[in-house]
Amino acid sequence: MGIIFLFSLITVAATEESYRAIEYASLWVRNYFGFFYLYLGLGCVLLLLGIALSPFGKIKLGKKDQKPEHSLWAWTAMLYSAGMGAGILLRAVQEPVFMQQFPPYPSNLEPEVLALQFTFYQWGFTAWAFYGLFAMVVGYALFVKKKKVLVSATIEDSITGKIARNGIDVMTIITTVVGLIAAIGLGTTQINGGLNHLFEKEFGLGTTLFLALLISAIAFYSAWQGVNKGIKIISKFNILITLLVLLYVFFTSDMVFILSSFVSSTFYYLINFIPLSLAYGGFDPGIDFLTDWTFYYWAFWLAWAPFTGIFIARISKGRTLRQLLLGVLLIPSFGTFFWFSVFGASAFQLIEGWGAYSNEFGNVFSSIFVFFENYPLAMLLNFTTIFLLISFLVTSVDSAVFVLSMFTDKGKKNPSKKHRLIWSVFILLATVALILLGNAKPDIDVLTAAQKLLIVTSLPFAFFMVAMTVIFLKKDLRKPM
Repeated sequence: MGIIFLFSLITVAATEESYRAIEYASLWVRNYFGFFYLYLGLGCVLLLLGIALSPFGKIKLGKKDQKPEHSLWAWTAMLYSAGMGAGILLRAVQEPVFMQQFPPYPSNLEPEVLALQFTFYQWGFTAWAFYGLFAMVVGYALFVKKKKVLVSATIEDSITGKIARNGIDVMTIITTVVGLIAAIGLGTTQINGGLNHLFEKEFGLGTTLFLALLISAIAFYSAWQGVNKGIKIISKFNILITLLVLLYVFFTSDMVFILSSFVSSTFYYLINFIPLSLAYGGFDPGIDFLTDWTFYYWAFWLAWAPFTGIFIARISKGRTLRQLLLGVLLIPSFGTFFWFSVFGASAFQLIEGWGAYSNEFGNVFSSIFVFFENYPLAMLLNFTTIFLLISFLVTSVDSAVFVLSMFTDKGKKNPSKKHRLIWSVFILLATVALILLGNAKPDIDVLTAAQKLLIVTSLPFAFFMVAMTVIFLKKDLRKPM
C-alpha cells in the first residue's frame, strides 16, 4: 500500500511527466518484447494442451476421492465473470466491425470471416492459457503440495530467499491493484458514456464517482460474503442475463448466417492458429497493427493472469488438471466465439442493409447501444447492458479483492473479513483519486495511462511465468500413481 500510495503522489505531483514516462515505457515494452509475448502465448497454449492430454492430466487438485467443490455451471460462471466480463459487451460489435473495415492482413477469406477469425484470436485460447497456467501451478501448490495461496509459494522450494519471494508477492499485488483501478475507472467512464448516449445528456464527474462507489460497495459486500454466498451468486446471475441477451439477438437475427459465420471463422481460427500466433508470413499484420492490438491484448491478459489464475485455482478444488485445463481453454473460448459471431455477423448485415458505413460502430463506448437501436425492445436491451457492465465489473472487483486479501492474510484460503474491508476501501479511494486526476487534467488521458501501466508491469510477470513454469515442470509435476 505504501508503494502504491507513493506512486500515486508522484503521479499527482508530476502528472504530465508521469504520463510521458508511462507512454514511453509501454511502447518500449511492446516494441522490444511484443514478439516474445506472442511466442509465450503460443507456448502456453501448447503446454497446457500437452499436460491435459498426457497422464499428468489425471492429477486431482485435492484428495483422490474428492468431488469438485463447485458445479460445472457455477465454476464456468465464476471464471468467466472474473476473466472477461465487461470487455465482451464493450467490444461485441466494435471490434469485429473494425476488423471487417480494416482487415489486419490481405487474405482470400471473406472480410467477415477474416474479421471474426482475428477477433477470436485476440479473445480465445491464448488469453485463457495465460490464466490457466497460473491456475494450474497455483492450484497444484495449494491442493496437492498444501502450500499457501501466494504466487511465491509456487517457487519457494527452488528460490529460498525471503526478499526475492516477498518481492514476487508485492509485484503481484501492485499489478493486481493497478489493473483493478484501471478497470473500475475505465468501466465507470464507459457506463457514463452509455448513459450519455441513451439520454442524450452529459452526465458528469458526479455520476462517474457515484458509479465507482456503487460498484465498490457491491463488490465489497460480495467479497465479504465469500465465494459461495457472494461471488458465485452474482457470477451465475451475470452469465444467465448475458445468455438471455445473446439468445435474444440470435433468434431475432439471421440465425443461418450467424451459425455459418461461427462455424467458418472457428474452422479457420483453428487451422491458422499457429501462424496467427507467430504472425508468420501472410498472417503478419505489421508491427503497427500488432502494437495497437495484439501486443496490447497479450500484455493486458498477462497483467490480469495472476489474480484471475489464482481465483480460478481457488475455485477448482476437486477437479483434475485435465478438467481444469481443458475447461479453462475450451469452454470460455468457444462461448466467446459464439458471442462475437452473433453480434459481429448481425452488425455486418446491418451495415450491408444500410448500403454505406459511416463509422456508426466506431466508438467503443456507444457501439453496442447503437447496435441495439436496430432491434425491438431497444431500450430494455440498452438498460440491461448498463446493468451487466456494472455487475461484470463487480464480479471482477470482488474476486480480485478476495485474492488480494488472501495474499496479504498470510496466504489463507479464506482470508479475514478485515483484509477484505481494507482492500475494498483502499481500491475505492485509489479509483476516486484516478478519476479526479483524469478530470483535473483533461489534456492527459489518465485512465489510458493506467491501462498502459499494466503493459509495463506485465513484463516482469512474463519472465516470471517462464521461470515458474520451468520449476513446475522440473521439480513439482509428478505422474499420478
